[in-house]
Amino acid sequence: MWIYVFLGNALRGIGETPITPLGISYIDDFAKAENSAFYISCLQTITLLGPMFGFLLGSMCANLYVDIGFVNSLTITPQDARWVGAWWLGFFVSSAILVLAGVPFWFLPRSLPRQGEEGNENFNVDQGNKEQSVLPNTHSVKLANIAKGFLPSLKRLLCTPAYFLLLCGIVLKFSSFIGLLTFKAKYMEQQFGQSASRANFLIGVLILPVVAVGIFLGGLLMKRYKLSVVAGAQLSFITSFTAFILLLFHFSTKCDNLPVAGLTVSYNGTPEISHDEHSLMSQCNQDCSCSTSEWDPVCSDSGITYMSPCLAGCTTFTGKGKNTVFHNCSCVLTPSPVEGSRSVSLGQCPRGPRCTRSFTSYMAVTVLSSFINSLGTTPGYMITIRCITPELKSLALGIQTLVMRTLGGIPAPVYFGALTDSTCLKWGIRSCGGRGACRMYDSNMYRCVCLLVITNYCLYKNTKMGGGGYSIKSLITHINIFSVIKDLI
Repeated sequence: MWIYVFLGNALRGIGETPITPLGISYIDDFAKAENSAFYISCLQTITLLGPMFGFLLGSMCANLYVDIGFVNSLTITPQDARWVGAWWLGFFVSSAILVLAGVPFWFLPRSLPRQGEEGNENFNVDQGNKEQSVLPNTHSVKLANIAKGFLPSLKRLLCTPAYFLLLCGIVLKFSSFIGLLTFKAKYMEQQFGQSASRANFLIGVLILPVVAVGIFLGGLLMKRYKLSVVAGAQLSFITSFTAFILLLFHFSTKCDNLPVAGLTVSYNGTPEISHDEHSLMSQCNQDCSCSTSEWDPVCSDSGITYMSPCLAGCTTFTGKGKNTVFHNCSCVLTPSPVEGSRSVSLGQCPRGPRCTRSFTSYMAVTVLSSFINSLGTTPGYMITIRCITPELKSLALGIQTLVMRTLGGIPAPVYFGALTDSTCLKWGIRSCGGRGACRMYDSNMYRCVCLLVITNYCLYKNTKMGGGGYSIKSLITHINIFSVIKDLI
């Protein structure tokens, strides 16, 4: 079935790719030079409304179980690691909107009077003649002629040092962005105990709107102060550097591993990380013939989660569905039978209030750094457009989109996903016997994976400034910072 999903995404990518290079080039061709940055920032700001509503739609779908209408009763909640939301529902809604959004593109004119030249008499008088002369020339262009001029134009483009350097930097930044976008919600789930629905909702409501405002203000700054290419590069560098410094505070906003008997704590409550299946068994449950591959977590009053009622040593239960309570659990720690209960309830234990405060700080830093970093987005685009000759503009943006998506967009989820999987403490088992989804991650190791995302931002920031002496010095400084952080973790 994944082949159908793959082909669907491939078709979607083919359809959406031309909009960015040709649309931005279209705007830049017919707008005043000082207004171009402002119009492009407006376009990018509106473009972010789509992901914002997409995350809100995803939040709604994630609250619905994947098999809508086919399951009568559920024993798990959206906070459970086994919960799978109705991911497929959003495709039906978004595909219908995409079809409607494509209709206005058929009505865009072939050419426009350049802004400020609307009153040009020659344009008004000869407009009809120009359109008639354009059409035959357009249709007479052959594919062979296009191919003949493609390679020399590509060579000229890649031999432009500023463009090539920016291309390398954009690949690093886009790979960071894709890694962040793909796994940010998952990070919020695993690190802070948020549900997938709430994580998507917060991204759509808090992060994306401030990014949209930042992109718009960045274009407004370039228009208001008529910033040059060098000034735009400096603005982009300063915003990236400031955002990078703020991101370092993420390492102080953390939650400890959830206490799970046999994985993160021993059965007597001592903290220890274990990857050994034998550590899941103890004297209190050795006569229960429990399966160590089963993941059906239960929570005790002591705050320790057990992988299943069997591994908790429970013998009886009351209630049904989500309200099931297991009793006489021999592995549950209690000071005495009078002071505590040896019963457990379905689901993982909730995070403590300290973790809630850390999550609030994490979101505040994320929102602030996202806003500051987005201020340099439009200046970054204008650097790319202005550092090349006008006739190569569409090709340059097209190559940039191609390289960005192939070298930055495709490998990033793969290697970030592989690094994330390396921090897994407990894998689920599929019904056919193969390895399933990860049920629990090592929070400390997972946080280290995010270090690579920040490293990519660091490299991009230095690349954008065009190398130079202090660029190497900055990189060495950042490496020293990373070493200190790694030692602290």
